[in-house]
Amino acid sequence: MKHVSLDDVDRWMSPAESKRSLSNALEADHLALNHYILEPGESFGFGYHRHADQEELFYVLEGTATFETADGDVTVSAEEAIRFAPGEWQRGRNETDERVVALALGAPAETGETDILRMCPDCGERQLVRIEPTADRDALVAICEECGAETVRHS
Repeated sequence: MKHVSLDDVDRWMSPAESKRSLSNALEADHLALNHYILEPGESFGFGYHRHADQEELFYVLEGTATFETADGDVTVSAEEAIRFAPGEWQRGRNETDERVVALALGAPAETGETDILRMCPDCGERQLVRIEPTADRDALVAICEECGAETVRHS
């Protein structure tokens, strides 16, 4: 058995105000569990993405999140959940003036390959990107796979 308090779990670099990996703190091997706080305009992930091998479920505890999907936007309010099968494209974000608090669960814990699409400022359209930490590890950079343009996001 392993027990932790959210206050004792370190924040991860993320596009959200706060992302805390409870699965890491609990030493879970088969399930990813993250606690998120999204301020207005923030998102759960670094772009419109899909996990090749991971099923992902979001449970909204507070506020309202909007998920961009291949079938259009889906609004998920407090005490509601949404599930994405492996390979389904999605991007969850906070489009309201209130904060969003949510749990994200993924199984298996390891995501395998993740494809991420983001707007490339040089290409002028969404492109596949890879996300890497900067050399000093104080920010993340999205690198366009098409043209190599870099967009830095500070935490």
